[in-house]
Amino acid sequence: MKKYLMILGGFTGILFLFTVIPSRFAAPASDAAEPPVATETATIPAETATSTTAEPAGRADLCENYQMLDITSGKVEELSVRDYVIGAVCAEMPATFEPEALKAQAVAAHTYAERQHLLEQSHPTAELCGADFSNDSSQYQACFTENQARQYYEDNFEASYAKITAAVDEVLPYVLEYDGTPIIAAFCSMSAGTTESAETVWGSKVEYLVPVESEADTSAPRYLETASFTGEEFQAAVQDALPDAVWDTDMAKWVQVGACSQSGTVLEVTVGGKTCSGQELRQMLGLRSAVFSVDVQDGKLVFTTKGYGHGVGMSQYGANAMAKDGADWQEILCHYYPAAQLVQGELPA
Repeated sequence: MKKYLMILGGFTGILFLFTVIPSRFAAPASDAAEPPVATETATIPAETATSTTAEPAGRADLCENYQMLDITSGKVEELSVRDYVIGAVCAEMPATFEPEALKAQAVAAHTYAERQHLLEQSHPTAELCGADFSNDSSQYQACFTENQARQYYEDNFEASYAKITAAVDEVLPYVLEYDGTPIIAAFCSMSAGTTESAETVWGSKVEYLVPVESEADTSAPRYLETASFTGEEFQAAVQDALPDAVWDTDMAKWVQVGACSQSGTVLEVTVGGKTCSGQELRQMLGLRSAVFSVDVQDGKLVFTTKGYGHGVGMSQYGANAMAKDGADWQEILCHYYPAAQLVQGELPA
């Protein structure tokens, strides 16, 4: 394994965040116009809010293989870097997306895996049994085996798999770094028109996870969605988290949206007289995003959301729109992850 050759000095890049990111948020439903197993980390990271000191050491070599825990068999399987990245792109982004968007996703997936490997080397997670990550897509980046991809794509497998493999092969030696360390490769399905900062969502500032324009997201499929709840349904959904909430006879007073970020994320919301964050209410209700408004219609609470996911890092629909407009994968990464550097390494033969 050889040392990275730094390229594109001053390149402003991408991906997943620091060690204070929570594991994952609700994944999008499988949809032809959305990532097959879309995470938010897309997408999504294994780094948790409790691991505030688990910062990977600087490194210069690319891994040859990854160790992945199969949660079904309980066995740790070895995967080549190439097979893992192909599987991750298959699981995280629709094969119908533009090749340059698929390449950007491949670099994000590779960077995520490199960072996660380093974290496990320095601060092992007992449940992983020595692996770098598992195939539990609720906790780690999703990854399809070739057989799983075959089952998912069915008659379109050959063309879809070949397209994703070609994209991965072109960018496989590249990862993103900040201060010599693989970055947190955060991504989401779509933002609300401007991506969100890591500080807003997870409470810690990250130089390369800051708001950037992503206006094309507002034209993405299902950008605006509504979710309706009867009074009983709403109370049941928030009861565990807000057991002391008091319900006014006027349903319109049950939910009062307070401060919002410049990107639209609800920072504070009052529910039954109790205060929580928009992200917390989003999780309680299973909303598509924490950029929402609420109204009462026909005796129900109706939430209207914008975008899909936490909004931090690369927007997958935004990346696809940039690719359609002629941007290459480097430009996409540079746009969504300012302050990161694109680094080239040489994979083991």
